Amino acid sequence: MAELTGGTADFPPGAGTALYHPQFTELGAEECRRLLGTHGIGRVGISTPEGPLILPVNYTVLDSAIAFRTAPNAPPAAAAGNRIAFEVDRMDDALSQGWSVLLVGAAEVVTDTVQVSLLNKKAHSLPWAGGDRSLWISVVPTRVTGRRIAARDLPPAPGTRPELQ
Repeated sequence: MAELTGGTADFPPGAGTALYHPQFTELGAEECRRLLGTHGIGRVGISTPEGPLILPVNYTVLDSAIAFRTAPNAPPAAAAGNRIAFEVDRMDDALSQGWSVLLVGAAEVVTDTVQVSLLNKKAHSLPWAGGDRSLWISVVPTRVTGRRIAARDLPPAPGTRPELQ
């Protein structure tokens, strides 16, 4: 009940208990692409000389690519010209279920002014970080994978014996 009423809002995510009979499912590429289109915040993973870096970014889906915007001197700009990972997920702590989509591909700066204008119009929101985030980076995935965890079936009704069902 505390989860549903917001009583645990300040607790770290992932503290829920495991589902009764959880089912782990690999998602197909089409389902992954559909789920990517339902969100506007994802994480970009890049390699740097100091080690891996994973950063949240606002993004949008355009055709078969995802695109995110950043400032030219911000850390996510280092993705340009490199092979990167991009991840989006949805977790429900109250129900201990969710999904995750990961794509891998080469990141390129979007330089075509028509494409930049289209991306600006299509963006779900203004960048949460504020400031000038006018550099769009596009990633056409070479690999898309996803997984979902959900309840396989419902727990037995109170007062019933599971072994008899």
